[in-house]
Amino acid sequence: MNRRQKAYDYFKKGYGCAPAVLMAFEDVLPLDRATLESVAVSFGCGFGFTRNLCGAVSAMGMVLGLVRRREDGTPIDKTEVYRVISELDGKFKALNGGTDNCPELLKKVKELTEGYVPDVPSPAADGIRPCIKYVLDSVSLIEEELKREGLIA
Repeated sequence: MNRRQKAYDYFKKGYGCAPAVLMAFEDVLPLDRATLESVAVSFGCGFGFTRNLCGAVSAMGMVLGLVRRREDGTPIDKTEVYRVISELDGKFKALNGGTDNCPELLKKVKELTEGYVPDVPSPAADGIRPCIKYVLDSVSLIEEELKREGLIA
């Protein structure tokens, strides 16, 4: 399965960065597509357009938490999840000029990736959505980690 292509296709259809990343893993997550979109929608544009942590990075945490869910109701090892997310965030920063902050990433976007007009324009973003690189980087990083841990094939 090409999760990067799935994420790209969702993003191109007008989904935000966080939903595009999260829904690329829908086949291994315990929620349907509509619920995944609902969970992730407010994390876009740096958390609800507050321009903080990149939504694509936030979605890596959502994917990890959902994949590590426990059917028996016992708590997930938060320390281990935090460690993995911290590592993934460091790798994301290494790929993207040392930051995971939405406005800092957007300042660099012309150097990193082309913006394009999506199939479904977003009035909040003036119809241009340049963040596909961050979506694809996040999908690659979390997919690599989940494969390494044997949580996905």
